[in-house]
Amino acid sequence: MKQSILLILLMISSSLFAQLPRSLLTSAEKVTTFDEYDGSMYMKARYKESSVINEKAGTYDAKLKYNIYTDALEYTQGSNLFEVVKSPTIHARIDGDYFYYCDFKTPRGLGREGYYILVELNDKYRIYKRLTLKIKDPERTAQVNSGLPEPGELRMITTYYVEEEGIIVELPMNKKEMLAVFSDKKTELSEYLKKEKIRLKKEEDLIRFVARYNALKSHTDPSQSLLSNRGGRD
Repeated sequence: MKQSILLILLMISSSLFAQLPRSLLTSAEKVTTFDEYDGSMYMKARYKESSVINEKAGTYDAKLKYNIYTDALEYTQGSNLFEVVKSPTIHARIDGDYFYYCDFKTPRGLGREGYYILVELNDKYRIYKRLTLKIKDPERTAQVNSGLPEPGELRMITTYYVEEEGIIVELPMNKKEMLAVFSDKKTELSEYLKKEKIRLKKEEDLIRFVARYNALKSHTDPSQSLLSNRGGRD
């Protein structure tokens, strides 16, 4: 995985990007189910200047946007809708976010396939975030004032994971749950949270917290896996 990321950075440094070939696209159908819902099924509403990186061929220019509902990187050509082929060897950079299609597993062996956004790269571990939708369907009962049904709603949910050698563990946003996940260093981490005023819902602080845990664990046994004996949440 580390070699793949280095390869991507080398490819992106090239100033001669080609146009996205049809071989890296598959046809897609527009989803209209949520047209009347509040919120959006997209990470961002507009198509953004992007780069698609094929490890076997090169880097290509495109305008993409991420559809959370279908877990797809969408691309349009005229009136036709496509999505980038979902493959571990095809990645994308959209507006500064790096998307990787991964087939991770939980510590219990359950598959967690899909697009993950790289947040932090370390020699030993990586931190990713994954986007999902919380879907609230329209209420069937009419509102008292307007007589109209309550509209449906889409809300984007961001979940963070720490990954090591293809195994991922969810990083809770709750202090008590986080300390339970990393219980072997609970005392030290609890002091660190308090001293540094760490807010786990803040991405930068979450990165600092995992780095601190890695430092504590490496000091005890540098050869030990970061996620050893880690049950996590499936």
